[in-house]
Amino acid sequence: MEQEQAPRWWAVVAVMIGIFLLVTAEQLPIGLLSQVALSMDVTPGVAGLMVTVPGVVAAFSAPLLPVAVGRLDRRIMLTLMMIVMVIGSALSAVAGSFGLLLAARVLVGISIGGFWAIAGSIAPRLVPSDQVAKAMTIIFGGVAAASVLGVPLGTLLGDLSNWRVAFGALGGLSLLTAIALWCWLPPLPPREPVRLRVLAQQFSNRGVRVAVLTTGFVVVGHFAAYTFISPILQDISGVAQRHVGSLLLLYGAAGIMGNIAAGAFAGRHPYRAVLAIPSLLLLVVAAFPLLGVQPTSGVLLLMMWGAVFGSVSVSIQTWILRTAPNTEAATALMAFTFNMSIGLGAMLGGRVVDGTSLPIAMWAASGLFMLGALLVLRTPASVVGEKSR
Repeated sequence: MEQEQAPRWWAVVAVMIGIFLLVTAEQLPIGLLSQVALSMDVTPGVAGLMVTVPGVVAAFSAPLLPVAVGRLDRRIMLTLMMIVMVIGSALSAVAGSFGLLLAARVLVGISIGGFWAIAGSIAPRLVPSDQVAKAMTIIFGGVAAASVLGVPLGTLLGDLSNWRVAFGALGGLSLLTAIALWCWLPPLPPREPVRLRVLAQQFSNRGVRVAVLTTGFVVVGHFAAYTFISPILQDISGVAQRHVGSLLLLYGAAGIMGNIAAGAFAGRHPYRAVLAIPSLLLLVVAAFPLLGVQPTSGVLLLMMWGAVFGSVSVSIQTWILRTAPNTEAATALMAFTFNMSIGLGAMLGGRVVDGTSLPIAMWAASGLFMLGALLVLRTPASVVGEKSR
């Protein structure tokens, strides 16, 4: 059997890097929003569609693409998804109009959804059964690393050169990763994919239902505000545009610390860990337009924001492992929810920003965080095996 073979850790690393690059590509426009909006002569709200489009496309690609490709070897599929990413990034870098740029982002969304759907299920085929947990941690560490490091580094590169160079560099790294996937992955004949019927059945479990809905509220709220973090830092906190990339690195460092702290805490107290996320985000984001009006206070609130959101993946995944009757199906459902929420959040925030103001968008996001917190509060802690609060 595949899992009786020697561990293929280089294959695991290649998949992790693929996840890292894809999630970075999805969120990279956040840090480059002001540059792109100015270059393409569009409003920040319209520029936010660069996040909305791949998020929505990825959400539907995750459950549908594995079914569409039928019995295609998953090694070939993962490599092809990275090649699609190369094409999407290259077209983004040379796009002469905003319409062409959005078309390129569609390709990015396809690659994100297709890759993520397969990457989450191949760890048992690369390493022995007693090392699967470690392999999964490495693979999905790419998600956290992209959120807290990939976007800030890409933004910094864009600040030092321009946004087209950042997208081009992403394409070059994706090409190298496609080669690594082809060389290091073994043949992976397909197994039965997760069916849409099974995904829908997950909602009959209260724990999964609460996790999915809470994720939706938190991620939509986060991206409704965070998509516009560049103009927020400039217009509210008075930070110069040339410093935004560096500050997002601080955001990333805070996110890593939050992820580490949540990993230890959520293992013992998953209920409290998940409840803390929307509650703390509510406080930080709602206070930002009022307290973050100076560069120093804005940076402090940004780091607090990063630390809290950095804990989302590990906390929610721990909740899922405690409650889901079918963890593979629940994980696919979470991939759909997370990516769809990114797209919806960016679109919602864009409409609010263009129609009102940045502070109103942040307060609207805070309202979604409040709904998430109330949802968890109405759920017994015993759902995740934790003693009553």
